[in-house]
Amino acid sequence: MNASQTRGPSQTSAEVGLDREPLAPEKTAGTKRADQSSGAETIANGPAAAAILAAGIGCFAVGLFALAGDAFPAAAKFFTFYKPTGALSGVTTSAIVVWLLSWFALSRQWGTKSVALGRVILVSSVLLALSLMLTFPPFMDLLQGK
Repeated sequence: MNASQTRGPSQTSAEVGLDREPLAPEKTAGTKRADQSSGAETIANGPAAAAILAAGIGCFAVGLFALAGDAFPAAAKFFTFYKPTGALSGVTTSAIVVWLLSWFALSRQWGTKSVALGRVILVSSVLLALSLMLTFPPFMDLLQGK
């Protein structure tokens, strides 16, 4: 190491021997904008958001179908796929179909996009809370007027 390359206490090993001038603010800002517009810094979160929202939709479908199967005899008959379990067999099977179809549709829609994940999580959480309330027997009885 010669005198011009001696390392001071504030220099890191990566900075030793570098005689570059810092970029002008205009160049730095332009570079950041170009990176952001090309999508180099962002990763598409659409498939993950689709899975999260589809899970919320599927959970809400379970609650809604359970309420319909309990409240209306025609719906209970419609949801009875297997007699020993009654309407529960059709409620869960139909909710799984709704979940898979919504997951497929949302993943096709958002496959390569980056979406607002916070909103997706909020909506999914609300749908999950509603589904829990709809499957809670005292709340279900209250809605039915029993």
